[in-house]
Amino acid sequence: MSLLTDLPAWKALWDHFDEAKDVHMRDLFATDPGRAERYSLEVDGLFLDYSKNRLGDETLTRLMALAREVGLPAKIKAMFKGEKLNTTENRAALHIALRNRTNAPIRVDGVDVMPQVNSVLERMTRFAHAVRSGEWLGYTNQPITDIVSIGIGGSDLGPLMVCSALKPYGHPRLNMHFVSNVDGAQLKETLKRVHSETTLFVVESKTFTTQETLTNAITAREWFLARSLDEKAVAKHFVAVSTNKRAVADFGIDPANMFEFWDWVGGRYSLWSAIGLPIMLYLGEENFTELLNGAHSMDQHFRNAPLEANMPVLLAMIGVWYINFYGGGSHVIAPYDQYLHRLPAFIQQLDMESNGKQVMLDGNPVDFETAPIIWGETGINGQHAFFQLLHQGTHISPIDLIASLENRSSLPGHHEILLANVFAQAEAFMRGKTADEVRAELAEQGLSGDALETLVPHKVFGGNRPTNTLLMSRLDPRNLGSLIALYEHKIFVQGVIWHINSFDQWGVELGKQLAKTIHAELTGKLKDAQHDSSTARLIQLYRQANGRG
Repeated sequence: MSLLTDLPAWKALWDHFDEAKDVHMRDLFATDPGRAERYSLEVDGLFLDYSKNRLGDETLTRLMALAREVGLPAKIKAMFKGEKLNTTENRAALHIALRNRTNAPIRVDGVDVMPQVNSVLERMTRFAHAVRSGEWLGYTNQPITDIVSIGIGGSDLGPLMVCSALKPYGHPRLNMHFVSNVDGAQLKETLKRVHSETTLFVVESKTFTTQETLTNAITAREWFLARSLDEKAVAKHFVAVSTNKRAVADFGIDPANMFEFWDWVGGRYSLWSAIGLPIMLYLGEENFTELLNGAHSMDQHFRNAPLEANMPVLLAMIGVWYINFYGGGSHVIAPYDQYLHRLPAFIQQLDMESNGKQVMLDGNPVDFETAPIIWGETGINGQHAFFQLLHQGTHISPIDLIASLENRSSLPGHHEILLANVFAQAEAFMRGKTADEVRAELAEQGLSGDALETLVPHKVFGGNRPTNTLLMSRLDPRNLGSLIALYEHKIFVQGVIWHINSFDQWGVELGKQLAKTIHAELTGKLKDAQHDSSTARLIQLYRQANGRG
């Protein structure tokens, strides 16, 4: 048994599960008129209704007992103190310092990091102002109209998601483009839509050696030089977010236009840092600051609220209940807002790269499930695609339904239909439809006898499917910041429960290492490295198709 599964609180939860697993949420609501009010929570502009979950007071009590038994309150304090929670890389996990609006000292190895954070933020602000105001001019003395962000993973998904979500707040002159895929099609199509005289490239790579990012950046540089015919012009059209000044300078970027971040900033937690430069360029200093303010507000709530009234802790522990006891191996993110269409992919990386681990902090294998498979789509589209499985399939997949209350659309009637679907789906997942209800419905439609009874089993669904409903007062920079921080902290809490490292990602390394060897074979720089027969055949097929057989 592991450290977790041997705990008294874990065993007590299993005892409780045997009693509670067959209880239907219909009955929970019927016997408790105040359930919705008691099982909801509001933090600034975020409202969480978690009443449509398969749990009661006893479940929550035992889940919080587990959180305390694994030492969650101490781990939360340790993160905010800058302790090195990323033990395999001997690093702190201090994304919270990047939005520390109080400027209270946060120390790493005895050094307060806040002066460095504020210095980079100030430089970002000056640069963003110069671009947005038209003061920063390209090599033909024209203002910037297009910004191409070149990164991958957290250096791409975070800024892309935020800029998409907050598009109504974007600068009217600036068009945002994001390139991450080393498949040349993405960069090629992007370059078709921009002009060298008015385009700014932001190259985001901590080491400035990431293969995919550098390949795209070098190709963009070649495209630019073919049009500008001036190496010195690169400095006016390329800036870097990195820590490698020498590589940045060799590329042709003025080191004065390199924006730094630190090894205690993980890629998937980095949009608050200089990686967020495209966000600030597009949204401006005030809106970027509001994004930070919203995240800081959630940080303070997470740090200070009791576990029973702590939004990230509640979401995390409810998730543990499904993952580890009900066998719910997946979790759906369904935003009912087109501007949030990239949120599921962002949360997917945040969660699965953080907690997709098979060993605990002590190196021993886990004997329980860890991160769920995160997937999703905008809710309205999902209703006409995969919601069928969620309603009548054999899987238990908890669902987060996310929407904003404010009707900001100028199109009459749209928002009411949207919200009606959010609330209806949550109710449908909870209630289901019984055989008697189906019979009554079919009889009202004029069916009877065998024709009616044949249809009954197909139209019955059991309900009792869990949802969390997350409502923002409006989708604005502050509330989006709070929402992102909410998920960051939820994921951290689950990592603490499972006794795993949520801040490393060694699983991505092997593929990268093997790709280097195979790339050398595909390009003819290396012949016949040792592979399994399948891989060797695939390499040979590529060579033959491209005249290199």
